[in-house]
Amino acid sequence: QVQLVESGGGLAQPGGSLRLSCAPSGTIYNTYAAGWYRQASLGSQRELVATLNEAGNINYGNAVKGRFTISIDKTKNTVYLQMTSLKPEDTAVYYCNTIATTTMTAPRRVYWGQGTQVTVSS
Repeated sequence: QVQLVESGGGLAQPGGSLRLSCAPSGTIYNTYAAGWYRQASLGSQRELVATLNEAGNINYGNAVKGRFTISIDKTKNTVYLQMTSLKPEDTAVYYCNTIATTTMTAPRRVYWGQGTQVTVSS
């Protein structure tokens, strides 16, 4: 079964940058939409970071507008989140999801990654 594998998380200083990647572990025929979400702690709600829909429309959470950029490489079915001007409040576990199909005739499914930790601290 295909899973999404996130990478690129880690420790960054305030004002720094990180680039998260989200790649499928198996074969994906097409990715129709994608999103990034984050959760600051186990008890907190998962927050929308950015979404990109099938029409190419992008939506960013208010907390990251102007600093984060979501993109998709359709040749690799890999989703990216470029994060700049990082703040301590960006510290969270970041999760990606996609709506994708594994073959031309397979139904669309929602896939989630396992999460990657981003810590912003001096």
